[in-house]
Amino acid sequence: MISGTLLFDVAPVGGGIAAIFGIAFFFVLAAVAFITYRLLKKTVKMAVRMTIVVAILLIALIGSVALLLFGSGGGKPAPRPTPATQKSTK
Repeated sequence: MISGTLLFDVAPVGGGIAAIFGIAFFFVLAAVAFITYRLLKKTVKMAVRMTIVVAILLIALIGSVALLLFGSGGGKPAPRPTPATQKSTK
């Protein structure tokens, strides 16, 4: 029988998860921008609509890039300290 703690022994790869969340975040906010554009079509002028849509897409782009860069965890793992005592071999 497999113990439940063995499932959490190794951390998942951060880069792949961050990429998926970044892309999903962008697509969700792109859909919000499209819906906002369609809802404001008859009520406000084109310049105001485009300003709102550009602001939403800019937030989506910055957020997805931040998730991709900071969510990957990149770099080398921290070095392990050497043990204070060494085993004697007989």
